[in-house]
Amino acid sequence: MLSIGVVGVGHLGKHHARIFSEMESCHFLGVYDKVFDRAKEIAELYNVKAYRNYEDMLNEVEAVDIAATTTWHYDIAKPALEKGCHVFLEKPITSTKEQADELLKIAEARDLKIQVGHIERFNPVIMEVANDIKSPMFIETHRLAPFTHRGSDVPVVLDLMIHDIDLIMSFINSKIKEIRAKGVGILTPSIDIAHARLEFENGAIANVTASRISMQRERKIRFFQKDAYIAVDFQNKKVQILKKSSKIYAILPLLLAGSPDVSLEDCVDIQEIRAPENGKDALTLELEAFVSAINNNTKPIVDGYDGKRALEVALEIMEIINSEKITL
Repeated sequence: MLSIGVVGVGHLGKHHARIFSEMESCHFLGVYDKVFDRAKEIAELYNVKAYRNYEDMLNEVEAVDIAATTTWHYDIAKPALEKGCHVFLEKPITSTKEQADELLKIAEARDLKIQVGHIERFNPVIMEVANDIKSPMFIETHRLAPFTHRGSDVPVVLDLMIHDIDLIMSFINSKIKEIRAKGVGILTPSIDIAHARLEFENGAIANVTASRISMQRERKIRFFQKDAYIAVDFQNKKVQILKKSSKIYAILPLLLAGSPDVSLEDCVDIQEIRAPENGKDALTLELEAFVSAINNNTKPIVDGYDGKRALEVALEIMEIINSEKITL
């Protein structure tokens, strides 16, 4: 059975540890954290080993889950891959494209798996409608959150917006032709609010907005395509799908003529979908997929190349923002 360890058991890592402790398809061996008392606390919760030395963990596990701060991803993942361990990395994959390239090169040479924690791919509401999203030509996203110190060490583009960048890239099968972006720093020296417009070679457009200084949380993505309008509300775990009604051709002339007897609602079929009430959460599905990819020797759903692609777009957005940075 696959033996696995968790590196970094802070805000996110503690949840990773809990899920692995409940998973029957792997053997959760232990945890490592630079603060040993924290590692010991989490290890005692799940009756696993707390490692004082990272090298000791690498000598005993076949895979590592890295939930440490982004700036440490490369330094932690590289020795794991060189030791022959499969790697799960929270997003973003690394701080730089060059670091991501090196990790991918090592993994490919040793036939190892890298999965990146772009968790929204595993969000139950997205999984419910993924097959309905076909060649969208316009996508609009809003990911807004109140300020917290967690994640403030990186710009909001790399903390929040990158989730939607990855989702957009997974649904639009085309290269980016042009990026326009603006961003401002309000509470931190970095970028706290950002907006980007991505134009693709196939004509598709995506407008992406992220903020970490909003009064309320909002996580929405809307897809506009030839046959449907699909609105996903991550916060409330529901989706609305609008499609042309089968009776539209009978109703449309009356609507265009201004008849008071018909409305736009008569021309469309509206379907509302909700995530299963008692289904698994996105993090559980994501970590199960990582273990499954190793056990079955299959490509991870979000592999290292996907992680690198999202990082490259995010870094280009940041480069554009910084070239004409707005200060308040």
